[in-house]
Amino acid sequence: MIRYALKCKDGHSFESWFQSAEAYDKLAAAGMVSCAICGSDKVEKAIMAPRVRPGRNAVSKVGEAETPASVPASAPPPAKPPAPAAGALSSPSGDLEKAVKELRSHIEKTSDYVGKDFVSEARKMHLGDSPERAIHGEAKPEEAKALIEEGVPVVPLPFLPNRKTN
Repeated sequence: MIRYALKCKDGHSFESWFQSAEAYDKLAAAGMVSCAICGSDKVEKAIMAPRVRPGRNAVSKVGEAETPASVPASAPPPAKPPAPAAGALSSPSGDLEKAVKELRSHIEKTSDYVGKDFVSEARKMHLGDSPERAIHGEAKPEEAKALIEEGVPVVPLPFLPNRKTN
């Protein structure tokens, strides 16, 4: 997985995760990367600093000072994010994260989750074989592109579905 800082033609900045650099290139070329704020598909990578962590062998022995090669000796130690409250995973920190959280909550309350059957359900509703209703689910990029080419109105969501974990 790779995270990119992105910027749309209107200057909105946001981040998104992609399976690989090649996956981003394919999705961007197909017009399937859109601004999380305004929905524009005119999106490009923004300048960002890479996150580099020292390797496991970078631990110092007592009495020896050792600095990772990628960090200047005068650089301050990286700031640690504040610990989440007990029992909470994390809370939205910015306006964008809060807006995405509200969007997710609204979508989950007002539509049916159809999971991996999203493509077939959307196609059935478009053809009149199933009653129309608001749905959300999962689709591969090429499946979503095929739906769009068929005239089925679909929109990628800026979040992943909840997964039950043990």
